[in-house]
Amino acid sequence: MHKVIRQMSQLRMQSQLPGAALLKPANTFSPNLSQSPPALPKSIHTAAGAAGGTLCTKWNKHNYGPRKWLEYNKTVHPPQEPEEEPRKAYVCHMRTNIKYSPDKMWYIAAFVRGMSVDEALKQLNFVLKKGATDVRETILEAQEMAVQRHNVEYKSNLWIAESFVGKGRVFKGMRRHARGRYGKVEYKHCHYFVRLEEGNPPEHYYQEPQTPEQQYEHWLEQMRSRKIINSL
Repeated sequence: MHKVIRQMSQLRMQSQLPGAALLKPANTFSPNLSQSPPALPKSIHTAAGAAGGTLCTKWNKHNYGPRKWLEYNKTVHPPQEPEEEPRKAYVCHMRTNIKYSPDKMWYIAAFVRGMSVDEALKQLNFVLKKGATDVRETILEAQEMAVQRHNVEYKSNLWIAESFVGKGRVFKGMRRHARGRYGKVEYKHCHYFVRLEEGNPPEHYYQEPQTPEQQYEHWLEQMRSRKIINSL
């Protein structure tokens, strides 16, 4: 298989040179030029580039990654009544095929969730994980999109309403071990999604903290609700 790939790459390089038909050997494998296969990368374990689309088109030209998340920016809402509260502006953004494990990226995504944009950018400067750089750049890009395309007046008046991770491409490789054995290795990629919303962040994004007495009362109500009425 490696010999065939090497011969195809040599033929491709010779076809780009002037007078390639004269340099082509007579006893080599010649593929159909009308349906030439896509160009193979230098190594199967190359890292993803800055743009996620580069990795997708390299391996499958019909796979452009997740596209539904960006469609929320095109949503047209109905007009509001004069007495209604003004609808908050929002912007959705993402970065696809980041060369980072989705399990590790989850901690960073959950860390900035519910923060203001300025506070999240400040905190990410002190996070020593590699994925924090991609998260910070994605938030900055979403902030610029909110000001330029979605009529947000102040770029600091935004907070992170949603921040989560999706599983991306997984390339399976082989690692050589002793005594002629081998082991499997996976090169994982992830997608990062973020939604910025206009306004101030809520005081308690996840759950309002409770005192021990309140926790006991809540537990007691749950235990009492388990009682079967009219039973022994």
